[in-house]
Amino acid sequence: MSTPDITDRLAGVLAAPVESLGLDLEAVELSKAGKRSVLRIAVDKDGGVDMDDIAEATKAVSEVLDTSDLMGNGAFTLEVTSPGVDRPLTLPRHWRRNETRLVKVDLTDGGALTGRIVSAADDAAVLDVEGEQRTLGYTEVAKAKIQIEFKREG
Repeated sequence: MSTPDITDRLAGVLAAPVESLGLDLEAVELSKAGKRSVLRIAVDKDGGVDMDDIAEATKAVSEVLDTSDLMGNGAFTLEVTSPGVDRPLTLPRHWRRNETRLVKVDLTDGGALTGRIVSAADDAAVLDVEGEQRTLGYTEVAKAKIQIEFKREG
């Protein structure tokens, strides 16, 4: 089985136990590190995750992996974390969780804009772009990433 097939299978099996904790399974990544595999799981929720959430998710994922053959017989390391700020905004919940933050958006028409997320709904986000509010449908977005602000204005 290829790595994408394995990660898809893992995501399918691990989503329910993670969601039962009130968390969203944001990413499953499997890579090789020498003779070991490294399984990285990213979880998130509204308001962000804390260390207790990470610990609970680690326990739940470990229990599933210990009682299944999903990882085969090889040695592996499990890492459970929150998504980094460099994660692209691809789902409405990503936009909602980043309200008030600055985002750079590459548009499907080839244009680009940078603005502050005012609000987010299931089909669009409202951005403050240089003092003007703009409703941006997610279908207009080719790529969107939060911008790191060391000294936030306002």
